[in-house]
Amino acid sequence: MGRQGPRGRQGKIAGRGQQCDKPPVSPDGPPAMSVLDYRALEAAPLATDPFPHLLIANFLPPAALAAVGADLPPIDKGGSFPPASLRVGPAARGVMEVMAGPGLRAAIATRFGLDLTDAPTMVTLRGRTGPRDGRIHCDSTAKRVTVLLYLNRETDAWARHDGCLRLLRGPDDLEDFAAEVPPVNGTLLVFPNGPTTWHGHRTFVGPRYAVQLNYMTTDGKARSELRRHRISAFVKRLTRAA
Repeated sequence: MGRQGPRGRQGKIAGRGQQCDKPPVSPDGPPAMSVLDYRALEAAPLATDPFPHLLIANFLPPAALAAVGADLPPIDKGGSFPPASLRVGPAARGVMEVMAGPGLRAAIATRFGLDLTDAPTMVTLRGRTGPRDGRIHCDSTAKRVTVLLYLNRETDAWARHDGCLRLLRGPDDLEDFAAEVPPVNGTLLVFPNGPTTWHGHRTFVGPRYAVQLNYMTTDGKARSELRRHRISAFVKRLTRAA
């Protein structure tokens, strides 16, 4: 699924294994699906170019992806939204709850040799990118680990490599990438953050759904970011109610 750029090398995506974890029960719908493919996460090779990361195709398999996609709200604005600020259906909400739970935390901690026991979690949903999105950046230092679950179907845009996240070797050249990740088919990307975890994508304007889970630090900057998202969720709920 990767593409070889002028100085890029194709990134490999691990295959699927079997599901695990007992699904939590949603209070207003059917049991939330827990079909996340932990065995594939455990078996996937740990890539180191351009920085340590894991890339797993179909971490959310096709049947579950279809149900989750049907439960996603239309989002006509850019930015990341706390799930509580949106009308998210039970299947999508259930997957987000499972992602924020202990099973994925333990698996990621083991694969990267991290202690995430006390790391606060922050889950957001993004549904659209615009002309200013995708610029090369590193994530906030308040985020110890970034986890992205892509919820889109394959389209011509992704085949043209628009909106496909690139893991970059530096801050200056979007073509100098080691792996390219089409945001499709329940693909999971995980990487610990650092001063050289540069990433970005070519411009794409339109729907581009992704769940982002972050394991945060416990310092003041992380508390401030978590507080900002809680306030944002409250404001957006008031706006929606109005």
